[in-house]
Amino acid sequence: MQNNGKDKFQSMLIAPMHTAEHILNQTMVRMFGCGRSANAHIEKKKSKCDYYLPTAPTEEQVVEIQRKVNEIINRHLPVYEELLSREEASKIADLSKLPADVSETLRVIRVGDYDACACIGQHVSNTAEIAKFEIISHDFENGRWRVRFKLVED
Repeated sequence: MQNNGKDKFQSMLIAPMHTAEHILNQTMVRMFGCGRSANAHIEKKKSKCDYYLPTAPTEEQVVEIQRKVNEIINRHLPVYEELLSREEASKIADLSKLPADVSETLRVIRVGDYDACACIGQHVSNTAEIAKFEIISHDFENGRWRVRFKLVED
């Protein structure tokens, strides 16, 4: 299938949201000691991620997640890629979700000193390019906390 440029343009529109997902994932890991999102659906207008937790976050914790994600966005951190061996990447990123036949060289995306993740997606070059992060809804069922979020201009 030939790429006519439209796919690349569409993925560039998602870059801010996808980078915000990286920040959300690291925030969840740090606040709750859970893994990165078990499932994610990233779109330009709104996105969702699922996390497995023993209990639902309190409303105060939900507010704190949103505050922390925005704090990291507002730090204007550089977002860049590194090509690392699997061994090097495993020292800084969770590789448990990668397929067994993944190549020996991995693309690791770093969000400043906050996050490192093996990823093939499109990202902004600086968190200053991400609008304000807003949690629009969330629910908890059978240990799965689903959070829906969007990016809004101030």
